[in-house]
Amino acid sequence: MCYTQNRFNALLSACVLSLIATAGWSQSLTWLGVLPNGLYSYAYDVSADGTVVVGRADNAAGQGRAFRWTACGGMQDLGTLGSGGSHAYGVSANGSVVVGGAGGIAFRWTASGGMQSLGSLGGQSGAHGVSPDGSVVVGGTHNSAGWWRAFRWTASGGMQDLGTLGGNLSEAWGVSADGSVVVGWAENAQGQRRAFRWTASGGMQNLGTLGGTWSEAYAVSANGAVVVGWAANAAGQGRAFRWTASGGMQNLGTLGSSGSAAFGVSADGSVVVGGAGGIAFRWTASRGMENLNTTYASLLTNGSQLREARAISPDGRYIVGRGYNAATGRTEAFLLDTRCTLNGDVNGDGVVDDADLLIVLFNFGSRCR
Repeated sequence: MCYTQNRFNALLSACVLSLIATAGWSQSLTWLGVLPNGLYSYAYDVSADGTVVVGRADNAAGQGRAFRWTACGGMQDLGTLGSGGSHAYGVSANGSVVVGGAGGIAFRWTASGGMQSLGSLGGQSGAHGVSPDGSVVVGGTHNSAGWWRAFRWTASGGMQDLGTLGGNLSEAWGVSADGSVVVGWAENAQGQRRAFRWTASGGMQNLGTLGGTWSEAYAVSANGAVVVGWAANAAGQGRAFRWTASGGMQNLGTLGSSGSAAFGVSADGSVVVGGAGGIAFRWTASRGMENLNTTYASLLTNGSQLREARAISPDGRYIVGRGYNAATGRTEAFLLDTRCTLNGDVNGDGVVDDADLLIVLFNFGSRCR
């Protein structure tokens, strides 16, 4: 018994030492490819743990299709609702619920139920965002008068028209973790688009502009306090913004080009991602706007480029979007893992130790499903 235990301890220590000896940094960039015989793919959202990515890719016939990608299964065509193309814009935190539009109708997809229509309020519709638990969906729909309106959908309440800011049109793009805060854009009485923040108690709040005549919101932090998007400055140039109730609308700048737009924000509101002049960026208060191609140059093969970041995981670790993959010579969806962790650090605590080895041993023989 003592011999067996000592032998196991020696083996355990040897394995740990081996892991430590071969440790290295594990930041990674994954090009997600395309559907069979397709030409392009775009990524629009990512699950909390980075294992599921959703977006749009063309099929062999050149038709746009909503996709759900996993490392195990690759890129899955989610189909349509009978006709036309489809696209996926949002995914739940665990990756099990996907939302988007198919044939001009908003859908909610699950593995068990497939692609289910959410209907509309009078014509076409499209879903753009979903709460982390998959229960609240937001987007845009025609109402009975034919105007395009922001909606909030739940299984119990159906599709709710969120109204406008005095004009005719509106569209929702993002929703808070509990589904109570919705953001997007809406026309004012002058027909100008304005970023909005909606709650059931306060209705639709105009978030203003950066001195210009229009703005649009695309994402919101988990607690609904931080909103990001793009707005015109006094010169009429589009700028990425970050809004808070206390600080108002903050111009996040550019990367030397004339325009920028923010599309995603971390759960705590501290990290913002988007595009600036065809370059993917990440913004933080401490570093400002970073060119992801510069920060992660070591992950890019010669000629490849990250052109637009569309979403970021709640913890700020995973970023998805579209870029140019020089190896294939086409536009492809990408998944960027930004965490600096040691190879072998299975639990992500910054140390390669016995705990990591035990996780590996207890899961030895497991397969991807």
